[in-house]
Order: sequence, then C-alpha cells, then structure tokens
Amino acid sequence: MELLKIFFTFCRIGGLTFGGGVAMLPMLTKEVVERNHWATEEELLDCYAIGQLTPGVIAVNTSTFIGYKQKGIPGAIVATLGMVFPSIVIICIIASILQGFSANENVQHAFVAIRVAVSALIVDAVIRMGKTSIKNKTGLIAAVIAFAVIAALSASPVYIVIAAFVLGFIKTKKEDAK
Repeated sequence: MELLKIFFTFCRIGGLTFGGGVAMLPMLTKEVVERNHWATEEELLDCYAIGQLTPGVIAVNTSTFIGYKQKGIPGAIVATLGMVFPSIVIICIIASILQGFSANENVQHAFVAIRVAVSALIVDAVIRMGKTSIKNKTGLIAAVIAFAVIAALSASPVYIVIAAFVLGFIKTKKEDAK
C-alpha cells in the first residue's frame, strides 16, 4: 500500500508541475515534507543537491532518493516510475496532437503564459531554498558569488555545487581542528 502511495504522490508531482526540477521543488516540499513527512526540508534539499551532482533529471533523481529512503530499492523504482509516467503520457499525447496546432496563435500564447508561471515557481523555490540554506553571512556571500558566477560566466551549476562542497568540507575540517 505504501508503494502505491509513493507512486501516486510522485505521479501527481510529475504531472502537475512544469519547468524542470527547480520548478518542482515547491510541490516536492509540500508533498514530501509537509503532507507525507517522508523527509525534513533539509533532507529534501540534500537530496536535491545530490540530484544536481548525479547524471539525469534532478526531479527524477530526487524522487528516486526519497523513494529509496522510504522503501529501499522497490521504493526508488516506484518513485522514479511515478515521476516519469505522467511526462511520458503527456509527451505522447502532445506529440500526436501538437503538430497540427503548433502554429496556432492561442497555443503560442499559452506557452508564453506557462513560461511566466514557471518563472514564478522558480523564484519561489529560490526564496524557500535561501531561507533554509543561508544561515549566516558566509552562506549569503557564497550564494551571491555562486549566482554571479553562473549569471556572468554561464558556468555550469555542477561546478558551483562541487566548489561549494569542497569549500564546505575545508571549512568544516578547519573548525574541527580548533
């Protein structure tokens, strides 16, 4: 029964959010942390950070980690399938229909509206993550530098996450040595 709950929870997340992993974070937080208590907000952010470092789609990786945390390998498989199933169905339906409508002005306007909504979801996710993750002046400085490097140099977020891991590891070792 728990495996079905995991499948349908991630199926709902995968089917009701657009715009990729960052846009899914508010819904992941609501479902995983607030509604089902499968993880704390910090654990979810840790899963999300690891999901950025591993190959594949961030939301799928995050769902796999949460499913594994709940029910081991069967939970990981079911959570992953739940997350990708709606996309597969939606893509198949849209592909069969969209070719005839892609030039339609109303369809193009709908996609513009969806992009605006996704942008708002991403801003919301950034604010939530910032409130949870930035705990002191050092964290704020690191966040500003990371944003500036990504925005100005178009650097891959993977390199930023790796650099943050290394710096955090060094800082922890220095504090432990004191």
